[in-house]
Amino acid sequence: MKLFQCQSCGNILYFENRTCQRCGHRLAYLPETGTLSALEPAGGEEWRPLAAPDRPSRFCANAVPDACNWLVPPGSGDAFCLACRHNGTIPDITDPAHLDAWRKMEVAKHRLIYSLLRWNLPLRTRAEDPEHGLIFHFLADPPADGPKVMTGHDNGVITIALVEADDAEREKRRAAMGEPYRTLLGHFRHEVGHHYWDILVRDRGKLDACRAVFGDDSQDYEQALKRHYAEGTPPNWQEQFVSAYATTHPWEDFAETWAHYLHIVDTLEMASSFGLQVQPLLDASGTLAARIGFDPYAAEGIDTIVNAWLPVVFALNSVNRAMGLNDLYPFVLAPPVIAKLGFIHDLVHGRV
Repeated sequence: MKLFQCQSCGNILYFENRTCQRCGHRLAYLPETGTLSALEPAGGEEWRPLAAPDRPSRFCANAVPDACNWLVPPGSGDAFCLACRHNGTIPDITDPAHLDAWRKMEVAKHRLIYSLLRWNLPLRTRAEDPEHGLIFHFLADPPADGPKVMTGHDNGVITIALVEADDAEREKRRAAMGEPYRTLLGHFRHEVGHHYWDILVRDRGKLDACRAVFGDDSQDYEQALKRHYAEGTPPNWQEQFVSAYATTHPWEDFAETWAHYLHIVDTLEMASSFGLQVQPLLDASGTLAARIGFDPYAAEGIDTIVNAWLPVVFALNSVNRAMGLNDLYPFVLAPPVIAKLGFIHDLVHGRV
C-alpha cells in the first residue's frame, strides 16, 4: 500500500479515508487508476475526481452503509465497485454489531483487492465465471447451538467467519491455536492464495514446477489435517516453512507463503512511500542497512525484496518491542522459505 495525497490541499491521507480532514473534500478511490482522489459534485449521483477530472463516476452501492469508498469505473453498469462486486453473502447489517464487523471485513478485503489489481491478476466474478469466479461470503454464526462458521476456500468461494472481526475472539483463537500472528487481512491473503493456486498453478499447467518447490499436493488433504492436529508440527520446521500451519500440506504451504509474499510486498510499498531508510548506528558492516527506493510490486526478483525486507522488519520489530508489543512480523525467512517466496514472485509476474 502506498501513501495518498489530497489533490486539493496536499494533506496526506489513509487509504480508507472518506473525507479530507484539512480541506473537507469528499474522497474516493479510483481502482482503475490506483488513486485516492478528492471529489467535486458532477451532477446527479456522479462525482468528478480532481485526480482524473475527465472520469466522472459514482460511488459503489456499499458506500451507503459506509462499507466502501471506491468509485465504480466510468461506463460500468455495475452497482458495485471492482472490489465489492465479488461479494456473495453479507451479514444482516440491521444488527449494529454485524454492520461494524462487516465494515472491518471490507477494510481488509479492499486492501487485498488493491494488491491483486496492482499485479493485474485474474479477477473474474462468479457471474463472469460460474465455476471458478472469486466470491466472498461473510457469515455470522447461528444464534442457537449449532455448527460454527469456518473460514476457508472452496473453488473460488471464500468464506470468512464474521466473528474474526471481533478482536478479543480473534486473539483468543490465535492463542488457542498457538499462532504468532492472526489478522483479518491475513485471512483474506491466505484464502485467496488457495484461489490463485487453482487458477495460476492447476489450471495453467504449473503443477510440476510448483510441486518441485512445495511438495506433492496429491497427498490426502483430510488425512494431512488430522495428522497435523494430532501430532503437531515437525521439529525444526522453521528451516523449511514460513509458519507452523504451512507444514500441514503443500496447499497450505503455498497459501501461507502467498499470504506472506503479500504481507511483505505491501508493507515495503508503504515503507517506500515514506522514503524509509534503515541504517543502525551500531551496524558498521551495513548488513542491516536498507533504503526502500523502489516499487516492490514491480521488483525484478525476490532477492531485491528480501534484502530490503529483513532490515526493515528488524527495525519495526524493535520499535514494537520498545512499545511493549509483540513483533510486527514474528517469522523467520530461512533460505528454503525465500525460495518458495521466489516461486510466488515469479508466478505473480508470469515468469514460471
